[in-house]
Amino acid sequence: MPDIVEANNHAINAALLRQTIVSWGCRHFRAFPWRIVRTPYRVLMSEVMLHRTQATQVTPVYERFMQRYPDISSLARATREELHDVLRPLGLRWRIDRVYEMAQELNGRFGAQVPREKELLLSLPGVSEYIASAVRCFAWDLPEILVDTNTVRITGRLFGLEIKDSSRRNRQYVYLMATLLDAEHPRDYSYALLDLAHEVCLGKRPPVCDQCPIQRYCVHGSTKTIVETDEAI
Repeated sequence: MPDIVEANNHAINAALLRQTIVSWGCRHFRAFPWRIVRTPYRVLMSEVMLHRTQATQVTPVYERFMQRYPDISSLARATREELHDVLRPLGLRWRIDRVYEMAQELNGRFGAQVPREKELLLSLPGVSEYIASAVRCFAWDLPEILVDTNTVRITGRLFGLEIKDSSRRNRQYVYLMATLLDAEHPRDYSYALLDLAHEVCLGKRPPVCDQCPIQRYCVHGSTKTIVETDEAI
């Protein structure tokens, strides 16, 4: 991967950026239960639950779910009604049906194991591109980029790019994320990026740029600093 990544007339030393992000992430790691036990099954179930749902809302449901269904075999024996009872607090009724269907597929087609190959993961009911990438990254520490509103927001601000709903499908964004990815420590890098988006590079509220570890690399952060300095003068 290139050490210098350029876009929108802005160049970033990718090696230093990766090192800074991973180092910050180690100090600000959010120790959710699915991050501590990294078995593929637990990672997969957590990513399904986290779809369009806050992590704080998922945590108690996830813990009850894992106590009741500690592995794929036990999950495959659950009825739809039982799963609806456990997962109802998360909403998205269609997701609960996908979990039931996924359990049958995993138990029948894959011998109660989560497949490692991305194509096979994507063949499972309810598994999107993001979920498949997250499972491969967090369960097996494979170099998969995670493209969502959070990582798009950080990437766009870094390079001063326009951020839109469609940016997740923009080839330039995907390329930049792929070239910035820490291929040697993808799990640590990706967790750090998500935590950075949650704590510092906020979406619904103004970003806390003066607390950002990568502000010196960021077009948005640098511009904000200049504006604040001018206003102080």
